[in-house]
Amino acid sequence: MKVFYEKPVITQQIIMNMLDAACQKAEELGIKVNVSIADDGGNLKGFIRMDGAPLLSSEISQNKAYTAAAFGIATSEWYPMIQNEPSLLHGIVHTKRLTIFGGGVPVYIDQHLVGGIGVSGGSEQEDILCAESALAVLTGMLNG
Repeated sequence: MKVFYEKPVITQQIIMNMLDAACQKAEELGIKVNVSIADDGGNLKGFIRMDGAPLLSSEISQNKAYTAAAFGIATSEWYPMIQNEPSLLHGIVHTKRLTIFGGGVPVYIDQHLVGGIGVSGGSEQEDILCAESALAVLTGMLNG
């Protein structure tokens, strides 16, 4: 019987590079965003608020990262899953920290869910692009 298991954890340096990549994408898009990266427990591991990014979006980005890390699916996948389920649509959205619009993506290493990335401050599509840019840093390191 196993007493413990091992799983990968993203290092601080990689997280800093991921935050930077999301901000670079935001600059390319001409927007100012907040970027959060959570570990597999939904705990904040990295955060940056670009100069001029909306203050309210800092908490939203953290909730997007939390949601992606807690459930292992992109936040953009939530609404399509519940839109035709009235009890879920009107009930689950009251779950603390759950975010059901785009900008949060889970982070996997192999089959291990290791965290989530959340971006807020642009449009839904812009937030997704910035989050995917952050994820591409890790993917590139794993595949390169």
